[in-house]
Amino acid sequence: MKALHFKNNKLDLKELNNPKPQLGEALIRVLYSSICNTDIEIVKGYMNFEGIIGHEFVGIVEECEDKKWLGKRIVGEINCGCNECDFCKKNLARHCSNRTVLGILGRDGAHAQYLTLPLSNLLFVPEEVENKNAVFVEPLAAALEIAEQIHIQPGIKAAVIGDGKLGQLISLVLNLYSVDLLTIGKYREKLELLKKQGIQTAEFKNIKASPQDIVVECSGAPEGLMLANSLLKPRGTLVLKSTYHGDFPFNPAIWVINEITLVGSRCGPFEPAIQLLKKKSIDPSYLISDVIPAKNALEAFDLAQQKGQLKILLDWQKI
Repeated sequence: MKALHFKNNKLDLKELNNPKPQLGEALIRVLYSSICNTDIEIVKGYMNFEGIIGHEFVGIVEECEDKKWLGKRIVGEINCGCNECDFCKKNLARHCSNRTVLGILGRDGAHAQYLTLPLSNLLFVPEEVENKNAVFVEPLAAALEIAEQIHIQPGIKAAVIGDGKLGQLISLVLNLYSVDLLTIGKYREKLELLKKQGIQTAEFKNIKASPQDIVVECSGAPEGLMLANSLLKPRGTLVLKSTYHGDFPFNPAIWVINEITLVGSRCGPFEPAIQLLKKKSIDPSYLISDVIPAKNALEAFDLAQQKGQLKILLDWQKI
């Protein structure tokens, strides 16, 4: 098979052996995969990962022990736990200390013609959900995790800092809860996309906003965190979606003084995300900047890093 493989600080489209599913796993033929910021950061050294990158995908099960899955269109939870620890027993494999993570930690990923995942990680894709929208299940689930972690009441003031792919999805999710929502970003073109979805926006450099009950920081930049601190009401809630690289000086005294609730937020529930797509409560298709044949995967990866790009999809049926 062909796969987008990272090793020795070099990304290549390589010819590799097809993966062999272990006991309880499925062999999945990838239809589409999506390039996300985590993939880009891995190539810069994040997580010290080597292997096939990618974790956002839709595919078809080609081989497994349980026949109900054969030939079915699926997406897959990316965290693969040990199934024995307390976190796994609570359905929190994302925190299993022995986990592997698709295309991120100890497990080859989805930018390939084939991948393997445990059957317990698979979810059927309803016929109402198109392939190109199905690749959004994983990041949409991450956006939905916020509502799993905190109680969002209609009418409260909420701000999202970041107008990229995840910031857009988080804004769409929060907008479902009828909050007084403001999304803050750097790129006018991306903010215009949110305006078309009925969401109030502001540019980072021109921000004039009243104090917020909830601020979600997903800009990935230290200045985003500093802005979040300045926007929060005392006893407000700060939701951190960003992972910051490198060191930057910051005194968290303001969190103590203002009694801020700090919530780290990462992966989320797939089934609610699938249902939102099925009911068309959220349509993420406007976020697709381009769909590129997988034979041009390296060029697609370069394109995904250019300013103004949102989702770049790889079509693994064209290799």
